Formats: sequence, structure tokens, C-alpha cells
Amino acid sequence: MKKINYFLITKSVGLYINLLSFFYPEKAKEIAYTIFSQPRKGKIKSGKLPKTLQSAQQETLHYDGEDFQTYIWQGSEDSSQRRTGQSQIILLLHGWESNASRWKKLLNQLKPTGKTIIAIDAPGHGLSSGKEFNAPRYAEFIHILAQKYNPKTLIGHSIGGAAITYYLHKYPNDHIEKIVLLGTPSSFKKISDNFVNILSLNNKMKNLLEKHYQEKFDIHINDFAGHLFAKNFAQKAIIAHDINDKVILVEEGRMYASSWKNSTYIETQGLGHSMHDKDLYQKIVHFITEA
Repeated sequence: MKKINYFLITKSVGLYINLLSFFYPEKAKEIAYTIFSQPRKGKIKSGKLPKTLQSAQQETLHYDGEDFQTYIWQGSEDSSQRRTGQSQIILLLHGWESNASRWKKLLNQLKPTGKTIIAIDAPGHGLSSGKEFNAPRYAEFIHILAQKYNPKTLIGHSIGGAAITYYLHKYPNDHIEKIVLLGTPSSFKKISDNFVNILSLNNKMKNLLEKHYQEKFDIHINDFAGHLFAKNFAQKAIIAHDINDKVILVEEGRMYASSWKNSTYIETQGLGHSMHDKDLYQKIVHFITEA
């Protein structure tokens, strides 16, 4: 019944936007982009902080009229290491309709390393402000955090991983040494096309949206692809993707692996899009801690 209701609702919304596009195309584009860019869940209600995040030091940063929430688990490294830039800070970036608490299982593996761990609530998620969520905006938040904390390792799940690749493309950072991508999409065009197909939007709307993306992000939709950015990355990377991922198809992970020169590709089976797995996380810990 839920699937039937979802189908009827999405197709009805799509039909309305298609009809509107013939009379008020700008309004139709605005509605479509709002649906595309605004997460429907992932926020944390006031006073309902997940237990995973309660042990962290919380800090709210401000950028461009928005607040974004960070959670810091201080490691055992001494102040001299941090002062000289020798600390090994790990930055965690979650994906669409989630928040920093999604890292609960990985945190259990990372904390014994003694490294400082920082997680963020993405724009429009968790305790962060804003409604619009996209990889370029997320990348701006990463840039602010990177300037403040100088992390050596970035770990991203889903769109969090896509934001990492866009960040490295737009703000090259040689201080960052290691990257981990989990179930990460590469092609923005595929994401857009999937949205268009779900709502059954017409070609007029598809073209309007693609023109809007180019104007907003200053990049053609065909060039907006993480695996293309990755050709120029020098960082070591682990790229992990599940063969049964129905949200982001495994071909996306394979494209990253074929383009990223200094990467190790791990293809799992049975983890789906979440990629939660103790063995995988232990491999990630070994990757982070090895010289």
C-alpha cells in the first residue's frame, strides 16, 4: 500500500509540474528544484540528541547566513601535535536525509585509534540550519571546517562522498592525505535523470532543471561528475560500494575506482546502500592508521 501511495503521489506531483511548465515555467522549475533539493527527514528535534552524539563536544559554526553543527571526539594526541599540524584529524560527512549519528558503528572502530574525530550535520540536516542540500553547498561547509581543523582524512557516505570530491576539485588541499568513499554517487546527471524519471517530468522540465543547475553551480551537468574530478586527485583512497546498492548503483563506485589513480576498490555484497559492516570498517581503520 505504501508503494502504491508513493507512486500515486509522485506521479500526481509530476503531472502538476508538467502542466504548470506550459504556463508558468519559472514557477514549475522552482517547485521541481525545491522538491529535488530539500530533504524530508534527517533533522534532529530539539532536546532529542541521539545518544551517539551526546558524548561529543558540540560546536556550532556560522557561514553565509547559516549555522552548521559539528561534533568533536577529542583524541589522545597532545597539543604540540595539533599546533604543528601533525595531528591526524578525521572528518566524517554523512549523506542525504541523515545526520552525524549515522556514524555510530564506525565511531566504535575509530575511537581506539586515538585520533580526533569530527562529524558534521550537513545543510538542512541534524541540528544545522537551512533547507537546501546539494554537494556544492556541502563542499563549502567542508572548506570552512578544513581551514579551521586541518583534517588529514575525509570519510563520506553517499552525497557526503560526492561533496568531498567536489570540495577537492574546487578547493585543492594537499594537507588532506586520505579519502574514504562509501556508496558514493559520481554523475550528477544520473541523479537528476533519476529524479526526472521518478516524477515523470517532461523534456521541457528536464531542460529547465539542467539549465538551472548550470547557472547555479557554474558547471555543465555532464562535467559535474566525481570520477572526472578524481583523475586529478593525489590522495590515497578507499572506494567501497555494494553490488546490491539500489540507491546508488555499483557502476558509480567502479567509475571512481577506474579514475582515481591511488585508490583501492572494495566491492561488497549484501550491505545495500548503508555500507555498515564491521569487517569493512576494520579495513578502513587499517587504511587510516597505516604509514
